[in-house]
Amino acid sequence: MEAKDLMEKAVKFHGHICPGLAIGVLAAKYMLENGFKYSPNEEVVAVIENDNCSVDALQVLLGTTYGKGNLIHQDYGKLNYYFYNRETEKAVKLAIKNKDFGDKKLSKMERVQKILKSKPKDIFNIYELDFNPPGLAEIEESIPCDICGELTMNNRLMFYENSTMCIPCYRAHRK
Repeated sequence: MEAKDLMEKAVKFHGHICPGLAIGVLAAKYMLENGFKYSPNEEVVAVIENDNCSVDALQVLLGTTYGKGNLIHQDYGKLNYYFYNRETEKAVKLAIKNKDFGDKKLSKMERVQKILKSKPKDIFNIYELDFNPPGLAEIEESIPCDICGELTMNNRLMFYENSTMCIPCYRAHRK
């Protein structure tokens, strides 16, 4: 699929055109051309270290989503993307190069076009990794918090002063 077509699909999901979305499209395009495919379940896992617009392109083009548990966010503020293919046991890291691809002298649309016309190796450092993916998404029982009564995943509950608490209640009671 051409970058233009992938971008159109990503814009329908994301809502607008921007350089961040173009970066995600280029990352997804690279993965689709290199042994990865759309993931209806958890065949492909993406671990991302940022929460910018690029992530929406990965969700819609690769099928990696928070809800399925195959999109994992690590809030490091880095433009790094790790992809794991459980079917082929292939793992790849894409890391934005220390390069000004977002030249502020260009308009937003010119930056988008520049990114989409780039070769992935010009935008990303690309690394083959040892296959060591995160585990499959866990389905946990939900239990009411003793303080607020809201259902909380069992593995997220905290125990404090003989009470089972959700994280917000635990933090409030520890002050």
